[in-house]
Amino acid sequence: MIRISILLALLAAGPVFAATGSDPDWPCIQRKQPHLSLGQLWSGPVPDDQAMALANTPEIARLAARLEQRRLPLEEATALVDDFATQADDARLTALMQAIFALIDRDRSALIAGISRYGRAQVALADQIKSRRSRFEELQAAPTPDYDAIDTEEEALDWDMRIFDARQKSLTYVCETPVILEQRAFALGRAIGAHLD
Repeated sequence: MIRISILLALLAAGPVFAATGSDPDWPCIQRKQPHLSLGQLWSGPVPDDQAMALANTPEIARLAARLEQRRLPLEEATALVDDFATQADDARLTALMQAIFALIDRDRSALIAGISRYGRAQVALADQIKSRRSRFEELQAAPTPDYDAIDTEEEALDWDMRIFDARQKSLTYVCETPVILEQRAFALGRAIGAHLD
């Protein structure tokens, strides 16, 4: 019962999420930005038609796919960039950055869409908890309480609150994932840019 009261006080005190901007489904403190621009992460040349074509070549596309993977430590990724740069001109280096950027922006956009769905699910669950709480109070206030129904409603309410709480606890990690991808893109951009003439 104490957990129920605490949760209801939190829900009544204000918004469930720290959403910013105009998207009510966005549960993160970070501002929602569905897509990045290459200029935010890269101080090198703007990719021209030649660089864009090179970005799709098997060699560069394969290397970009490897470098983009978060499980590859940044030190190893930088070493791979250094190896590639020994025989790459500025156009190929720019193409590599364009290929990496395209992959990271695609993955990051998919994550942001998933976070929005996550936010909608949390709002729906919070509404369900409020409804269950009202039903629970109605059952308790009945002139002849149905204790089996009260127990069933309390169990359902407790279960919903556990799910809500577990999701809220993982929200920090979920919201940091797009930031981690941005940081990786920026770090790779710096590593590639260091080899430009």
